[in-house]
Amino acid sequence: MRTALLLSGGVDSAVALHLLMEQGVNPDLYYIKIGMDGDADLTCTAEEDLEMCRSLARRYGRPLEIVDLQKEYWERVVAYTMERVRKGLTPNPDVMCNRLIKFGAFEEKVGHAYHRTATGHYARLLEENSFRFLATAPDPVKDQTDFLAQLEDWQMQKIMLPIGHLMKTQVREIARQQHLAPASRKDSQGICFLGKINYNDFLRRYLGQRQGDVIEIETGKKIGTHQGYWFHTIGQRKGLFLGGGPWFVVKKDIEANILYVSHGYDTLLQYGHDFCLRDFHTLTANPFQVLPCYAKLVTQHPDGTATCPITFKVRHTDRWRKGTLTCPPACENDNAPTLFRIQGEERIQGIAPGQFGVVYTPDGKICIGSGEISPAF
Repeated sequence: MRTALLLSGGVDSAVALHLLMEQGVNPDLYYIKIGMDGDADLTCTAEEDLEMCRSLARRYGRPLEIVDLQKEYWERVVAYTMERVRKGLTPNPDVMCNRLIKFGAFEEKVGHAYHRTATGHYARLLEENSFRFLATAPDPVKDQTDFLAQLEDWQMQKIMLPIGHLMKTQVREIARQQHLAPASRKDSQGICFLGKINYNDFLRRYLGQRQGDVIEIETGKKIGTHQGYWFHTIGQRKGLFLGGGPWFVVKKDIEANILYVSHGYDTLLQYGHDFCLRDFHTLTANPFQVLPCYAKLVTQHPDGTATCPITFKVRHTDRWRKGTLTCPPACENDNAPTLFRIQGEERIQGIAPGQFGVVYTPDGKICIGSGEISPAF
């Protein structure tokens, strides 16, 4: 079985390579290049990454090839990011990078020649009742199922996750024991293509600045100014530069370029219990339909809707929360927008439209899929 392994230069993909070699799988190695040539600020850590990858390739005697996906990344992921930001939404480029680049554009250029594509993601694959599911990793802090929750079914059938059963501490220990070059290298943070500049500087470069008012939503009083709604997200506290805080962003008026804020940690305006997911995407088979242990938990209603208990996340750093998913009636018009509704058992801080709400089985074991959090009910 021919296997391709995506190396990043970090410890996770390095240990993935080591484990595959131990199992007798001899993968061909690939490094995906997405930083922009000719722009000193947007080059990521490519040279250092490549040095690590080449060191690993030499050690294990495997071929390493650089796959240039700069054009695809900017046309697909960056374009998606800018389009969402202009609409006042909070995009998640890391989720779309996995779907459109690592398991999309790479497949188009190289991956189609392989049976499997392996990565160093923290997630597991579960085979049950002849179906393949994406299962959560044992490390709740490092679990990355949410980053993979927009993959297509065919992508799920090809993916390999060699380190998904390990804790991060175990991965580090294997790297140290095997004297792998990235053993003590820090984990990457943020969005790779940004390189040496931060997210706001990137937005400023491509979207500019436009001063607007900051208004206290309870009183209607102007309490400051901002440089563009695109720099801010619902639930944000830091970076508002307002005195007498804490202040939280609770609403954005895109047309008028106004930020509405509320004061105090306990303001109920920064919390919600309900939200909708637009275009909910199921990874593979729906466990509530094909696994009896979950199917018995579904309640059908006279109006055609169905409800089931779930766990869910609204951001990567968030913890798993308990709630109820309401599924809309089957619609004969495939072009009609479908909204799935999630009702949390407890209040949720900073529900940001544009982010992905990720849905799991009630026990948090299987990632069912995800949808974009919608500003409309």
